Amino acid sequence: MLALATVLTGTASASPAPAGSVPVVATTGGLVRGVAAGATNQFLGIPYAAPPVGALRWRPPRPAARWAGVRDASQPGASCAQPSGGFGTGSTAEDCLYLNVVTPSGPPRHRPVMVWIHGGSLVTGAGAVYDPTQLVGNGVVVVSVNYRLGALGFLAHPALAGSPGGPTGDYGLMDQQAALGWVARNIDRFGGDSRNVTIFGESAGGLSVLSHLVSPTSRGLFDRAIVQSGSYSLTQPSLADAEADGQAFAAGTGCADQSADCLRGLPVTTLLAHQHANYIPNIDGRVLTRSVGPALAAGQFARVPVINGTNHDEWRLFVASAELQGQFVTADNYVGQISQLLGVPPDVAAAIAAQYPLSAYPSPPLALSALGTDAIFACNAVVLDDSLSRYVPTYGYEFNDENAPGLLPPVSFPQGSAHAAELQYLFRLAIGGPLSPDQQRLADTMRRSWAGFATRGTPSPAWPRYATGTHRLLSLVPPRPTVETGFAADHRCAFWNRITPATATASQTTPSATARPAP
Repeated sequence: MLALATVLTGTASASPAPAGSVPVVATTGGLVRGVAAGATNQFLGIPYAAPPVGALRWRPPRPAARWAGVRDASQPGASCAQPSGGFGTGSTAEDCLYLNVVTPSGPPRHRPVMVWIHGGSLVTGAGAVYDPTQLVGNGVVVVSVNYRLGALGFLAHPALAGSPGGPTGDYGLMDQQAALGWVARNIDRFGGDSRNVTIFGESAGGLSVLSHLVSPTSRGLFDRAIVQSGSYSLTQPSLADAEADGQAFAAGTGCADQSADCLRGLPVTTLLAHQHANYIPNIDGRVLTRSVGPALAAGQFARVPVINGTNHDEWRLFVASAELQGQFVTADNYVGQISQLLGVPPDVAAAIAAQYPLSAYPSPPLALSALGTDAIFACNAVVLDDSLSRYVPTYGYEFNDENAPGLLPPVSFPQGSAHAAELQYLFRLAIGGPLSPDQQRLADTMRRSWAGFATRGTPSPAWPRYATGTHRLLSLVPPRPTVETGFAADHRCAFWNRITPATATASQTTPSATARPAP
């Protein structure tokens, strides 16, 4: 897919400051000197775990070594290894387990802490891409993290198990847990409140948040959760299936003996050349003991308040990305595109197409975009809201600015409120914008709501609390959000709920490898 790289390549802004105003903080690893930037203090590139290199490749994260003297924390650490192009900036770095802390300037206080988990199909991205300065202006401390990506972060293989039959894979989730452990031990020293931590993430970062909600080994590491467009995969592969895929990967890289030594000896470039375009966590038996959807439905998750939301036109980003690569949706290939997207046979695809007739849309790309949005994101979000709200305070939203600045170059159709479009309303990015005055008002409201939720467990300004079956959400429209009750009808969720697993719809399964979300 095309690069949100051109898209998301900025780093947290940091301008030089007089020597006397440069903050120094004592962490459990040693002293760090940050930078004063405007109304914030920024501490970038702090190691939260040892470099996972050599014998530590494909092992749970180990503690970072202490350092002597004062460590410069004015620049972010290296991005974790990822392919160039796509939705990220290329990197071959395995020494990448760093985090960034941005705080309001002034005397340290016990402020709410928000830990950002970036998206990117668990294949691309970096924490420093997202400048949280304006969010921090609402009185919160924001921590952004890097974590192992792609095969280095999520390859499962029997040879990598610590004991025969033991868990493998999900190293990227373990990294995120290690970062949360660092926050628990250190964030009070930066003016944060270690007893009030909100995890939030978008797309693959949202799926990561859901994974931590249901992970037994994430219990006690956070107090609230915000899921942005993370509902696309409610069913995770079994360890056996993930390890079978890992064995095929090893064979493809030339490791015919399927040994850990061979895999750990491979160059990073070889791993990147053979890894998938996207990954999802597997049910490894330790980090994840069951799939996200069933665990939430059964109440087997951390009982913390949750915001869960999607964007009205999620799938337009992926249809636009494909079009920019010369892959167009037409009347002639519409049914075939549905079949490929959802992994269903042609007759089922034709039946689905009848629910989304081309005559009802201005163009075939918009028809496929509506279908993909409903099947893969929107109706899964309803499932999540219904499950969560039975047990914990739940607040649903739909980002609904049809004129949001596009994150990709122009295509044959408007990108609308596509996947990832809301990010520029929360963070300063290297793309998107400028926002109109009404959009700025919406952005201000969203940042206040996110920060208010982190502070009190309820969004502020107040949202309606979701009740199972009511489908009452907040529609994030400029200039002022409104309550909506027609979300499920708008996205044809009654239809998708009637589709059984036997017909392999995205409401029950993960979209195909070519279709999974990337940002």
